[in-house]
Amino acid sequence: MTVTQVSPSVSRRRIEIPVILAFFAIYVIWGSTFLAIRTAVLLAPPWFSAGTRFFTAGVILYVFARLRGAPRPSMREWRSLAVIGFLMFSVTYGALFWGEQYVPSGVTSVLESSLPLLTVLFEVFVFRQQRFRWRILFAVTVGFAGVALMLLRNGGTGFPILPCFIILGGSAAWSLGSVLTKSLPLPSSRTVAAAAEMMVGGSLLLILSAVTGELHPFPALPAKAIFSLLYLITAGSLLGFTAFVWLLGRMPASKVASHAYVNPIVALALGHFLASEQITLRTLLGAALVIGSVFLTMREE
Repeated sequence: MTVTQVSPSVSRRRIEIPVILAFFAIYVIWGSTFLAIRTAVLLAPPWFSAGTRFFTAGVILYVFARLRGAPRPSMREWRSLAVIGFLMFSVTYGALFWGEQYVPSGVTSVLESSLPLLTVLFEVFVFRQQRFRWRILFAVTVGFAGVALMLLRNGGTGFPILPCFIILGGSAAWSLGSVLTKSLPLPSSRTVAAAAEMMVGGSLLLILSAVTGELHPFPALPAKAIFSLLYLITAGSLLGFTAFVWLLGRMPASKVASHAYVNPIVALALGHFLASEQITLRTLLGAALVIGSVFLTMREE
């Protein structure tokens, strides 16, 4: 009997192709969601759009995980999931979808990339989960200097300040939720946890949409808005998240988290070339400071 040997290069190629596709999903697809959100909220109510995206994706993902044998969360875990879902999806994406009515998608992506900086501030100064280091403080200071540079007005021109701060406030809610996940009881299945959080966050956003009158009368969505929502549900939430979880099981978390400073570059480019969003020198300098500080912070972590 003969044994067929597999060439190391062939084996390596089989492994590398799924990894490349997964990184493409969290780099390019997640980066493109900012433009898809901008397209959706200019044509449809923002909280209705956000709620539809996450509630639909959460239900699909939850059913999928349960069919594959993942256990149902306990009541104690559901309480934790409700807190995390409210912070990381209702508050964060409620602010993001609302803010993108007024702020270009590329700039929004840079503001959102400050998430690791805000998370470090919570971990060091609020919850004392890691010790204080001057290098971390320097990196965080550089990042927020970049945000300030982008928001400074020049001769009365610039981005609207209030929506930008609301987006940053939503980012702070995400950072707080991500820190709390380390201390709250959550399901062992990462997929079940994320699906339940999306369902809770999405349902609260739909309730907010109804209470604020977005659904009276029910919005007539143009085809472009429907396509954007479908893209956000399938590519942004389902495909992107599946790739993210798959990579976390096979790669160091620091490498997977590199999407935090790649997504803004993708979003800025797509916004400029596909939606004619203006990119000034000040925007580029501010973005470079923010992305550079995120890179330094994550390397330090």
